[in-house]
Amino acid sequence: MLSAATGIADRFPPERIFIVSSLVGAALNFVWTLGPSDLVLVWISRFAVGMSLAGIYPMGMKMIVKRAQAKSAQALAWLVAMLTLGTAMPQLLSAIGTSLPWQSIMWGSSTLAVVGAGLVAAISGRGASSPPATRRGPATPAADPALRRLFRDRMFRAAVFGYVGHMWELYAFWAVVPTLVIAALAGSGSPTELATTSFLVIAVGVVGCVIGGIISRRTGGAAVAAGALAGSGLMCLIYPLLPDLAPLLIAALALWGFLVIADSPQFSDLAARYAPAELTGTGLTAMNSLGFAVSVVSIVILQRLVAGIGVAAVWLLLPGPILGLLAMRPLLVRRRVRKPDPDE
Repeated sequence: MLSAATGIADRFPPERIFIVSSLVGAALNFVWTLGPSDLVLVWISRFAVGMSLAGIYPMGMKMIVKRAQAKSAQALAWLVAMLTLGTAMPQLLSAIGTSLPWQSIMWGSSTLAVVGAGLVAAISGRGASSPPATRRGPATPAADPALRRLFRDRMFRAAVFGYVGHMWELYAFWAVVPTLVIAALAGSGSPTELATTSFLVIAVGVVGCVIGGIISRRTGGAAVAAGALAGSGLMCLIYPLLPDLAPLLIAALALWGFLVIADSPQFSDLAARYAPAELTGTGLTAMNSLGFAVSVVSIVILQRLVAGIGVAAVWLLLPGPILGLLAMRPLLVRRRVRKPDPDE
């Protein structure tokens, strides 16, 4: 939120912000594992690691939009696919290192963050051209506050609040995947099996993102986002009603994992398209900040409810897709009435 309000995201090269944020996050993720556990130190470290994400995720999207231009929807699909794989990686690290100290997962995550910073440093300054000329809102005085300029555009608002509905569901679902897997297998799996299954349920979202990006070339990003959001909402509704059969429940979780993230890159592309070119980074950062803010609430509430009432607690996530679909309706109506855009 601080980055969005101050415009930091558009004042410095996104590659530089990404590299610094990745290294700072990696260091903070690593340092607290070296000494005896202290709750205050752990809390401060985790909070600061979360803040460092403000310079990573939206900056990654801004770099993609700058480079991919007319094909940004498909390129963003690959970016979010990699985010999904990165989210699943701690589960894989846990499966591989079951007999290793818990700190090894944190060390492995920090190492991957440093590798990510190195990869971005390697391409820094290459192929970064001006953002493409896309549909923009009416001319607005530059003296207006950036956030006011952004949210004055009806289509930008529709993309952002559709994304917020999606985010109410996404990270809370990912957070309870291990718990849902344990319940589906009735606690019969080994720690390695449970971690591997959790990894696969989250990582299948990679395929969802890529396929969604391909489909968006024909249908447009709004249609893909709406379809995935409706599909994941349907899975949220029916999952607690399914028979208690482990193969069926794991397959349903995998389908949910496929759908739950497929809309995210399309919302990001839509927000970037409707933001003024000089405020692309600020617009994406503002969108992310709102999305992660509601994620905090849904994660905390859902984890408490799952511990108390079991799998039926996932119905808490259903309002996210419903309200997200309502919020993005202007994008769908516009898609029906305007001529097809060859870039989409």
